[in-house]
This record gives sequence, C-alpha cells and structure tokens, in this order.
Amino acid sequence: MLPTDRNSSSPKQPPGRVRDAIIKVLEDSDAPLTLALIEASVRKEIGETPTSSIRSYLRLNTPGLFVREARGVYRSAVHQQSSRQQSLTEIEDWEAPVACGKSTLHHHDCFSWVEQRPSNSVHAIVTDPPYGLHEYTEEQQRKLRAGRGGVWRLPPSFDGHRRSPVPRFTTLDENQLQEIQAFFRVWGRAVLPALVPGANVVVASNPLVAHIVATALADAGLERRGEIVRLTMTMRGGDRPKGAHDEFAGVSVMPRSMWEPWLVFRKPLEGRVQDNLRKWRTGGFRRPGDDKPFGDVIASAPTRRAERKLAPHPSLKPQAFLRQLVRGALPLGEGVVLDTFAGAGSTLAACNAVGYESIGVEKDRAYFLTAVEAIPKLTNYPSKKAATPCKPNSPGAS
Repeated sequence: MLPTDRNSSSPKQPPGRVRDAIIKVLEDSDAPLTLALIEASVRKEIGETPTSSIRSYLRLNTPGLFVREARGVYRSAVHQQSSRQQSLTEIEDWEAPVACGKSTLHHHDCFSWVEQRPSNSVHAIVTDPPYGLHEYTEEQQRKLRAGRGGVWRLPPSFDGHRRSPVPRFTTLDENQLQEIQAFFRVWGRAVLPALVPGANVVVASNPLVAHIVATALADAGLERRGEIVRLTMTMRGGDRPKGAHDEFAGVSVMPRSMWEPWLVFRKPLEGRVQDNLRKWRTGGFRRPGDDKPFGDVIASAPTRRAERKLAPHPSLKPQAFLRQLVRGALPLGEGVVLDTFAGAGSTLAACNAVGYESIGVEKDRAYFLTAVEAIPKLTNYPSKKAATPCKPNSPGAS
C-alpha cells in the first residue's frame, strides 16, 4: 500500500513529466538515491508532485528503467549498465595489481572489483571509508590538493608544525547525508556475498554520521555487534562560535571529540559460534592474551608526523592502533582481510606487520601510487630494517 501524499491538494503532474524528472534525477547521480532524496529532487525539477505519483512510477518500472539496489534505494538501470561498460572498456586505465609482502593492492573501483570476487573468500573487512562521502568527491579532492576551498578545513600551524587537514562534517546538508546512507547500504549488500559466515566488518566512522552508516549496514543484512572506540583527541569540535569568538569566549559550539567510533558488524553465523569457527575460522575476535579478552576501547594517539611523511594521506591512522585492530579481526589468526578503501595502504601494512594476508582496493590513482611506496615503509615502522619494495602482480592475482 502506497503512503498517503504529504500534500493531497498538490496538482497532479502529467505522467510523462514525472517519468522524465525521475529518470533525469537518477541518471545525474553517480550514487544510488533514497526515496526521500528522489522525491525532493523531483520536486525541485518540476515543482510540487504527489508522493504516490513518484513512488508508483518507481515501483511499476523496477526492474526495467530502474534498479532497486536496496530497500528504498534506487539507481538508473541505464546508468548502471553504462557504468559497468565503462569499467570494462577502460580496464586498460587501471594499474596492474601490486604485491607488497602478504598484501595485494588493486587500483580499481571496489564495487566492480568485489562483484568479481568469489563467494565466501574474505574473512574480515577493516576499512576507513572515505569513498562516497562528500569530502572525497573529485571536486573536493582537487580543492584539498590545491590547499584551498572546499569542505576540508586547513588548521593553522602550531609550534611551527603544519597540521593535517580535517573534513568539516557539519557542512553536510540533508541530501548529502541521505547519499551517505544510500551509499553504505549498497556497499554492505555488495560485500556481503564475498564474506564468509561470521566475518567481522569493522568500519571507521565519526560521531556525527556513525548512526547513519550503522543503519545502512544493518539494512544491508549485516549484524550489528557494537563498536570499537579509538580513544584519541581529534581536531573535531570545541570551537567557539565562528565570527563571535570574543563575544562568546566561554562557549564551545559542540563538544571537543576525544574518541573515534569504529562500527563493528558481522555476517550472520552458520550455526553456533563454535560450528562457525570450526568450518570458516571466523565468528569472534582474537584475544590479545590468554587472560585478556579483546576490548572495545583501544588507547591511541594522533598519527605522528614521522608516520605521515611515509604515507601522506589526510585520513591516515597510526600503525600502533591499526595493528591491534586487524590482529583482533581474525579470531584464529587465519584468513584474508579486505580493505575496500585502501587509501595510502595503512591497513594492508598493519596486516603485513601481524602476519596476515590482505587485499586492498583503491580507486584514486594518486593514493594507489602513494600506497605502493608507503606500504613497505609502514610495514616496517618503526623498525629500522630495510623495506621490501612492492612488486607488480599478474592481472589475475587476487
């Protein structure tokens, strides 16, 4: 049964006009869109339109003109087909996979890559996902690399040291927040087949959007298992009102963030935990010691300047933290860890350091090339041993 129109007195639009507006909205978007975002965008295109008209047209033309990526999330079928064809025709533009220790790094779009991944072949995901968020669109990355404009805040120097840029999540509007939710719902559904039952999925987030990402991943079919707190002071929050620092000197607009949430999800088990552990080697977290369980708070610190020099990336997390996290992700120390948003390769380096096999996928060529150089250095950090360089892999390697 379709929901009641929010404005029953709205004039009915001609069916062809509604159809054309929906098609335009979905074909203009690189990401799948939620119903609410489609409705708002259609009304922006053609004026007030009954909710029932928009939803009926979507329902009656799916599949066909539209693809239902997840509950309440749609994409243009034409756009999806052309994107896949483009991915295939431009395959020569992707760099060859590169082996770095026990890790393999792919320059590719994670969605098309994971579609080709065999079912039940990944034992954990540990990822810090900028992909699909506003601050990592091509436009915002150009502004970041140019050092001016955009959503990235460039903090002033302090004690002679230039601090790393941080994204201003408070600048995201309602449409961008809905895009984040749609993106992670589709991402969760995409990675689910590749995961073995009981595989941990650990996703970095922040207090302002964690609830949106968590809802999306649960809708995708993953089980919520809590979150891991990275206990560290960040650059987020604590500021006085902009343009009124002196007038409201005793006011912080929002609390200064002293922690970072890493959402913990799991692919549903096959039977009991012990059954899953015996068959798939997954279903829990590896204990740091016989007398100490894996905890959900990990003391950390901002990534040190020396480490950032090895891997220049605005969201680089410290090896001291990542090594604890990835070690715990495989309960028996066996299997493959996947990072679908590899960035500068810090997660893969942490896996190398603890002796795990890992795979990384990074779409941005600049970050991919950075990771090729950075992974062996981060793997040995802070060891003084000579780094083993990364080696090109065969295109068919996993």
